[in-house]
Amino acid sequence: MTLIKSISGIRGTIGGEPKHNLTPIDTVNFAAAYGTWLKNQRSKSHYKVVIGRDARISGGMIQGLVMQTLVGMGISIVDLGLSTTPTVEMAVKLEQADGGIILTASHNPKEWNALKLLNKNGEFLNAEEGKAIIDSVESGDFNFAEVDDLGDIYRNSAYIDLHIEEVLQLELVDQDAIKKAKFKVVVDAVNSTGGISIPPLLRQLGVEVIELYCEPTGHFPHNPEPLERHLTDLSSAIVEHNTDFGLTVDPDVDRLAFMDENGKMFGEEYTLVSVADYVLTHKKGATVSNLSSSRALRDVTEAHGCKHYASAVGEVNVVAKMKAVDAVIGGEGNGGIIDPQLHYGRDSLVGVALFLSHLAHKKMKVSELKANYPQYFMAKEKVELTADLNVDAILNQMVTNYSDQEITTIDGVKIDFPENWVHLRKSNTEPIIRIYTEAKTQNEANQLAQRFIAELKSVAKS
Repeated sequence: MTLIKSISGIRGTIGGEPKHNLTPIDTVNFAAAYGTWLKNQRSKSHYKVVIGRDARISGGMIQGLVMQTLVGMGISIVDLGLSTTPTVEMAVKLEQADGGIILTASHNPKEWNALKLLNKNGEFLNAEEGKAIIDSVESGDFNFAEVDDLGDIYRNSAYIDLHIEEVLQLELVDQDAIKKAKFKVVVDAVNSTGGISIPPLLRQLGVEVIELYCEPTGHFPHNPEPLERHLTDLSSAIVEHNTDFGLTVDPDVDRLAFMDENGKMFGEEYTLVSVADYVLTHKKGATVSNLSSSRALRDVTEAHGCKHYASAVGEVNVVAKMKAVDAVIGGEGNGGIIDPQLHYGRDSLVGVALFLSHLAHKKMKVSELKANYPQYFMAKEKVELTADLNVDAILNQMVTNYSDQEITTIDGVKIDFPENWVHLRKSNTEPIIRIYTEAKTQNEANQLAQRFIAELKSVAKS
């Protein structure tokens, strides 16, 4: 059983002992720390926080604990109930709230849950803000409201519909072209809130929808991370129903993956690549992804005569870089699309709408679209080290060893070779170096990863 505290919030497994799992006591303490931080940001007479959750079995319990803790601190709540991460992010802005909390453990299995924390812009907290909340949890220095100053709870179930409306109004979402294409699509929503957001969006766009696991029961029918090995039912349904493609989202709907008309994986990395290709066709500007995302985005961006930038890993870092370079599109290689015309957060709804617009304009099959892009393959490995080793010194030595190559050190060490790359990142919680590689064949990516495993172990011994 596990409890993990990070700058983005707290996540853990339900049940067990406090401080070792996500128990009611830990939930209350973390909610109180967030409320304390929020009130310290500015002095007001009234505070408001938006809260929504995915369909996890523990969601109702966790949401009740969080809401009533904040009410006890004199903070009023806009309760979205079952919702999506991007919907909560948008609602914070539309409500002009002081912050927001999404109760979801993203792609983790059903025994997990989490509190993901937002600022007044509906964006994830930065490192300094997250640390302040963790420090507050440790100190337990909370101040609750007196009886006449308790907060209120307001229920608002309209925000998914409002979210869909905002997506449909985007200039680059070509509703007419999508409707004329008469797409037929299978949706696997892993029995979470993708089932109450993605099919309604598709139907408004004139798409015929085959629903697969779209009841928000929280009983995930398979591992909820949208990887090919977990999507055998989706693959079979695409072939069985003769659809144009299939799509899946994770439980909180910020990761989006497609399968082609043959039931083959389009690739999470290529979700962003294809959407960026469409956006850049109509609107020139910079693109941003993190250091561990595919080089294909850089290639496509440069083919449009534009500049690609890489950020440190993590949505908050991607967003900061997007703002700094005024990017027109960005995201992460895990299927996360960030369209600044809508909001600065990974959003599967806008990703779906832009991908459909792209496909309708291209008038080609999904497999043909994928074949148009530079083909890269990734490997992900790790090296476990003993606790006494200085991981930073090991990574610094790798910088020295490869000083003749293009090196980036904003997040670990990334070494860009002419035909491939390797990204070495240390874990914040254990003596592990994670190794990500990308090359033009899977075998080459695997071999590159094994080569660096050997090199890291050699440096560690020296």
